[in-house]
Amino acid sequence: MTDKTEQAPRYRESNASSPDLPASLQVYETLRSRLISLTLPPGERLSRSDLAEQFGVSASPLREALQRLERDGLIATFRQSRTVVTHIDPEQLKREHFLRTAIECEVANLLAAMPDKSMLNKAAAIVKMQRVLMDDGDQFELFRQLDEDFHRELFKAADQEHLHRSVMEQSNQMARLRSIDLPSEGKSASVVEGHSATLDAIMASDRYGAADAMRKHLSGTISRLEQIMTQHPQFFASQNDH
Repeated sequence: MTDKTEQAPRYRESNASSPDLPASLQVYETLRSRLISLTLPPGERLSRSDLAEQFGVSASPLREALQRLERDGLIATFRQSRTVVTHIDPEQLKREHFLRTAIECEVANLLAAMPDKSMLNKAAAIVKMQRVLMDDGDQFELFRQLDEDFHRELFKAADQEHLHRSVMEQSNQMARLRSIDLPSEGKSASVVEGHSATLDAIMASDRYGAADAMRKHLSGTISRLEQIMTQHPQFFASQNDH
């Protein structure tokens, strides 16, 4: 039997970047995907020379990508350019959850008040896709991407896509926490039901119900934080790190 305390949940890497992007952005998006999915786990040291060779880039675009990842709170640089993947800060998790909940509940409220719900067709299609995939343990990465896509579609429908980008930039620790929690038994089904309940309330023009369903959905993982930290302590910053 696998020891859940020691075993790190891993995903296959998604197609994180486009070859049409500038080199620094390609490196940034690929590394961010690896950091969010825990392919690069907290505590791992990153070799700049190895990364430059791996991506086939010079020092300048690599430095730009790493500086952005450091601003995201996903890596930290110490003396002599020693670069390490950060551990997840529980207090930062709570701040990110507060921000995202406040904004996304208002998005759900706004969508429920809109008379034309046709902009939500893609979100509904995503829920159907997730329902098909939720019991397939080999499709965690695709399921996780669809989770992000669902929320993005809600922001787009509310004409707030720029705000979605800002929220995602401020939710990196929550994204890593979800990557830890998603393989848990019943979690995928819970995500699908949360999306479905939110969308149903929006389509019914139930503003209170839509916001409440979104709040419950977004609180599912953070409500299990203590349990997740006990099962996977290697991913989290200790109190001595603050």
